[in-house]
Amino acid sequence: MSQTEAARKPLVIRNANFRRLWISSTAGIFGGAVTSVALPVIAVTELDASNFTVAVLAGMTFLPWLLFGLPIGVLVDRYRRRPVIVASLAVRTLLLASLPVAWWLDLLTVVQLFAVSFGAGLAAVFFTLAEQALVPSAVAREELVEGNGLMTGSGAFGDAGGRALGGWVTGAWGASNALLLQVAASLGSLAAILRLDIREPRPDRTKDRRVLRDMGEGVRYVFSTLPLRMLLVTGALWNLGGNIVVSLLVLLVIRSLGETPGMLGLLTAATAVGGTLGGLSVKRIASRVGSGRVWRYSMFPAVAGYASLLLISPGWGMAAGFIGLFVAGFAISLNIVVSTTFRQRVCPPQMLGRLGSAQRMITWGMLALAAFAAGILVELVGIRGAILTGILVAALAPLAAALGPLRRVRDLEDLEPEGAAGKPAGQEASRLRPS
Repeated sequence: MSQTEAARKPLVIRNANFRRLWISSTAGIFGGAVTSVALPVIAVTELDASNFTVAVLAGMTFLPWLLFGLPIGVLVDRYRRRPVIVASLAVRTLLLASLPVAWWLDLLTVVQLFAVSFGAGLAAVFFTLAEQALVPSAVAREELVEGNGLMTGSGAFGDAGGRALGGWVTGAWGASNALLLQVAASLGSLAAILRLDIREPRPDRTKDRRVLRDMGEGVRYVFSTLPLRMLLVTGALWNLGGNIVVSLLVLLVIRSLGETPGMLGLLTAATAVGGTLGGLSVKRIASRVGSGRVWRYSMFPAVAGYASLLLISPGWGMAAGFIGLFVAGFAISLNIVVSTTFRQRVCPPQMLGRLGSAQRMITWGMLALAAFAAGILVELVGIRGAILTGILVAALAPLAAALGPLRRVRDLEDLEPEGAAGKPAGQEASRLRPS
């Protein structure tokens, strides 16, 4: 078979290592989606937790990014990534399996729910950073957009399936028992990673092992250039506002509107279905209009999609939410793919763990802060007032992108630095030099 014929095949078919990463990632996201529906429903229906508790619970999974993201990024760069993924997936599976066991024994408490959420989130920091750092080793540089698009699209599809099935199973089996789906998905993810055949060189670890110095390098790098700073600022603003909205969705649907967990699962699955189509479409859209334009303008329809939640009502009134969250998922997926691809293209391979941890410490740390903010806001202004506040904060992200210093950039690839593989020296490249 010629190279041209091979290139026509989808990446998941022609590249076995990418396929294994793709299967592992998609299975993990499917299980995580089940958990994201089940955990707040456990708090609402099985433990009768307060509105503040339910809102804050949504942030516990992301709190480890804020507290430990930087040192874990250093560790990921110091060790081979595949064993890190295997160990962290195993720990996360055991932690989540403890919840249905505690429920069967009538021992489940809010304290355990918070502890398991935090521990599972801590394990997720390890395997998320290690997985993203492995992608450039599994695919060629020119395949990164296609690879990230497939990972994002299939991940969103797994997210949709997990949320829809998770919502149904919580009603049919009970919320705690639904976590057995997460355990099964995690075992599938582990099986795929164990078959991965990537030869990772032993990382060069200095004898003094100055963790603080390595952490500082990651933070300095993520702030070192104008494009990276802008991607960081817009991502942080979006996550802060957007997760205020998402943290309150279970309260809006189940407590305020009186709908079922199944409806909650289907509603949140609409976001993931849109994300699937966005991930599969981003390569074509970015090639036609430019990745810079995709990054700048994709968040505007995402804001409008979240705003549709203010219009929903029981029964057929939920339709506005389905449409709006579908649009939001499509737009968010486009933004994630072009942003992630740019970071992977400009970052040296030995820095990928630290770059990912520094960037996520801020952007995903905002998800944790947003949940705490949602808990406070829901007590002060009610569920819909808190959601409106989150939408207004999220709207700052596309405004910063559209009016900021990158407003005239057509393609983010034009901002790659001199010396990057496949990037000739030029005037646009000079914009990425550290300030």
